[in-house]
Amino acid sequence: MKTLIFVEMKEGSPVGASLELFSAAAAIGAEADAVCVEAKEGGLLEDAVTDAVAKKAADGGYALVLLAATPVGKLVTARIAARLGAASVNDAIALKEEGGKLQITRPVYGGTIQETLQVEAPVAVVSVRGGSYAAPEAVPEIAPIASDAELRARVVEVLAEAGEAVNLEDAKVIVTGGRGIGSEENLKMCAELAQLLGGAVGGTRPVIENGWLPRMQQVGQSGKIVAPDLYIACGVSGATQHLSGMVGSKYIIAINKDEEAPIFSVADVGIVGDVKKVLPLMIEEFKKKKV
Repeated sequence: MKTLIFVEMKEGSPVGASLELFSAAAAIGAEADAVCVEAKEGGLLEDAVTDAVAKKAADGGYALVLLAATPVGKLVTARIAARLGAASVNDAIALKEEGGKLQITRPVYGGTIQETLQVEAPVAVVSVRGGSYAAPEAVPEIAPIASDAELRARVVEVLAEAGEAVNLEDAKVIVTGGRGIGSEENLKMCAELAQLLGGAVGGTRPVIENGWLPRMQQVGQSGKIVAPDLYIACGVSGATQHLSGMVGSKYIIAINKDEEAPIFSVADVGIVGDVKKVLPLMIEEFKKKKV
């Protein structure tokens, strides 16, 4: 299956979720070419990607277009498919080819169940959720392409949101505070632990809504979908929309005083206790390891 991979770039480097697409293509034995796109000065990246990738896919006769399920990727997936008259599926977690047909598995209903779709159209455009595949050890060749279309929208001003530099999707370690953390002051313990481990801090929706962290650091179905090597959930009950955003993490440690909390159903290690008492002990132990 001839495949075109769109690699999203950030500050000149590929985002981690885009690199995983090479493994997704390899899993179905696909012959893959990779491209990256730069917007014209002042132009919207989404417009440039839609135009350039759709033209490349049409001219090259590709049967499958893969994008990472980032905010940009999910936005342009359907737009590219519309240009190509192709099938469109967002947020895939597994690809499989059977009987010459592409089968796509994705989570639905907030991640509570998974469904498998079979593509009947000759061309499919699919975004793949980060953490679904391992990134290759070496970065394959990525060819830059550009859009020559007259873009219909332009960026006139960029306002950087506080915390925007935090890239949760690429973090190897994430320490997330939930409602049970109790206060913004207590949340600082999550930040301290994350710093000790070389990781990033995340928050559940209640933490974000309380203004303790910027929205860019929300983990969950309505925030960032993450899959770090280590995920530490501090005072997180484990609502469905949150679990669907972090269940792909390779190793999960959960701290909650409620032994019936849903977060324990996905945790590799569960600590039943008051997070405000457990975190200082963890921080102290990790500090000893640093000495």
